[in-house]
Amino acid sequence: MIKSDLDSIIPGLKYTEKNGFILIAGPCVVEGRDITLRIAEHINALSEKYQLPFVFKASYRKANRSRLDSFTGIGDEKALKILEEIRKLYSVPVITDVHSPEEAKMAAHYVDMLQIPAFLCRQTDLLVACANTGKSVSIKKGQFLSPGAMKFAIDKVIESGNNKVLITERGTTFGYQDLVVDFRGIPEMQKLGVPVILDVTHSLQQPNQASGVTGGAPELIENMARAGIAVGVDGLFLETHPDPSIAKSDGANMLRLELLDELLGKLARIREVIIDF
Repeated sequence: MIKSDLDSIIPGLKYTEKNGFILIAGPCVVEGRDITLRIAEHINALSEKYQLPFVFKASYRKANRSRLDSFTGIGDEKALKILEEIRKLYSVPVITDVHSPEEAKMAAHYVDMLQIPAFLCRQTDLLVACANTGKSVSIKKGQFLSPGAMKFAIDKVIESGNNKVLITERGTTFGYQDLVVDFRGIPEMQKLGVPVILDVTHSLQQPNQASGVTGGAPELIENMARAGIAVGVDGLFLETHPDPSIAKSDGANMLRLELLDELLGKLARIREVIIDF
């Protein structure tokens, strides 16, 4: 991806003149103001340390929970105002996911980027609504789609008049309770002309568990991230929390926040080697 393209695709992104990868990171969901700002401050400091273009991520509401009693959020407006505060406080782009055209219009007032969840990547009304906001649009590849099929999702946004598009690999369904990443899909999707992000932590989910709570394999986060950088992804997406064991959503596959510094240091060194080839 040409570095200058990143400035137009994600306005406000820092360090785009460097050879670093895009880092999209944060907690799964806004659990409250203090913890969300704490996480944002920590990641922002690391992005400056390693000079990585950084986008803060958190869902203001979780709509795709398995069980009715699962935590979904602290209230839409309250959570969105926290994301807006982070955006202004740290001068970084902020992304959140949306699930309907109405949500896209609402969230666009508070954030810089809208994310289409993987299972909604073919929803035309949603893609067009996100495009019409003028915000950057990140489309997660459906767990059921081939890499090449993402062309049509991209086209829906671009043909609606919005060229600020990127796509995210988050694994392909493998049986009933597992996902796999086919790394051949990374260069294949890059040929579509947009940045390709690897969602490290969601690719390690173990969905559809009998308990109704998604499992995961966080011990493989470093392996997955290193493989993605080695293959040449434009960026990494990962969710992190000070204590994943008490996180209100997706704790089973999140990275413990204190481990992020060492991981980014390793990934930055791998990236330097890859750039030299």
